[in-house]
Amino acid sequence: MSVEAIACLEVCANSYTSALAAQNGGAKRVEFCDNLAEGGTTPSYAQISLAKKNLSVEVWPIIRPRGGDFLYSAIEFELMKEDIKICKSLNCEGVVIGILKADGTIDKERCAELIELAKPMEVAFHRAFDMSNDMDQALEDLISLKIKRVLSSGGASSAILGAEKLAQLIKKANGRITIMPGAGINETNIQQLIDKTGATQFHASAKEFVASKMTFRNNESKMGSIEDEYRYELTSVTKVRALTEIIGKNFNQ
Repeated sequence: MSVEAIACLEVCANSYTSALAAQNGGAKRVEFCDNLAEGGTTPSYAQISLAKKNLSVEVWPIIRPRGGDFLYSAIEFELMKEDIKICKSLNCEGVVIGILKADGTIDKERCAELIELAKPMEVAFHRAFDMSNDMDQALEDLISLKIKRVLSSGGASSAILGAEKLAQLIKKANGRITIMPGAGINETNIQQLIDKTGATQFHASAKEFVASKMTFRNNESKMGSIEDEYRYELTSVTKVRALTEIIGKNFNQ
């Protein structure tokens, strides 16, 4: 039975370590990415290669050359194509894309080109969907492209706030595409999302902060814009397991 045919958790994994935690917590799939603070960008070759070499969880790298909007230049589009070739060479199960036109519609032409290039890998669509100018039309566009699943918060800042719209989208999709709620999902609200939306697949980072082991700390200098550079985020096995257990109880797994 394929992953799409069963209820499951997908984890947004920001590193090999996080992907391993997702696997150990019972997740069936990782959306592999870097730079979670920017909504996720394409991870490195090494991260993808080691994950495919050592892990059994499905690996779906995000194909996103930068943070910000989803309107890409010609050079950025070429970068996306090269990254898809890399993912295909590493035998990834799929890739996750998202391209919009300036008017907020799905860029069907470019998406179709990436989907063709990705074969035999499957293709999902990320939360660029939530930034489209008409989610109902965008949904039909993604269905026409034969996108396997779409990640969405229902256009809201979190999936729980967008639950009503997510329920509408799932009803509208009618099994033609998987609508996967994501954004702010945790063990305290996933049951409410299950009850309100009728979704069977869910997306969460399940992350926690990890304190630096540095004993010397220069608190006068900073390398970037993050407030506390002496901690970082990784997926928590405990949080993943809590989510997968709730999903399992609801769908008799």
